[in-house]
Amino acid sequence: MKTLIATMLAATAIAVPATALAQARPAILIVDTERVATDCTACKAAGTQLQQRETQLRTRAQTLQQQLQTEGKPLQDAVTALKGKDPDAALQQRITAFQGKERSAQQELANSQRTLQSTAANVNQQIGSKLLQVVEQIRARRGAAIVMAKSGTIASDTTIDVTGEVLTALNQQLPSVSVTPLPQQQQQQPQGR
Repeated sequence: MKTLIATMLAATAIAVPATALAQARPAILIVDTERVATDCTACKAAGTQLQQRETQLRTRAQTLQQQLQTEGKPLQDAVTALKGKDPDAALQQRITAFQGKERSAQQELANSQRTLQSTAANVNQQIGSKLLQVVEQIRARRGAAIVMAKSGTIASDTTIDVTGEVLTALNQQLPSVSVTPLPQQQQQQPQGR
């Protein structure tokens, strides 16, 4: 009888910690943020649109460069033919007009580049904000103390990787994002800071 009770107590002592361990929640969760960035629905759609806009900007820059080269070559030839003499008023006027076109093209490209950068920042802000909310919801529901990016770990147990859960929730809560520049007040840096 004593042996039976001792055996039962030993089995209970082993079973209780095993049950407690099975019910214990991990203190740390892992999310593969690189996978989220490439696989989330809104990320893919926005990435495609941003790439298209970048291609359009590159094409426009090449077009402007070709136009300026075509228009600038005869002017350069005319200046070279003067062999150091000052250009007459008509040539000087053409040179000034050409320089204005160069400045205008540079300004157009700079504005387009700023708009593209602002749009990318807006997309990243929308996705990052929603991703943070989703990760926090999962962290709270699972009772974890911290969620880390997979890229910041050397090794981890696959049972604490919640990337799939994060992707599912992110795709449900953020099916698309606005691919527009940041609102003006967010683009401007506060003075004196």
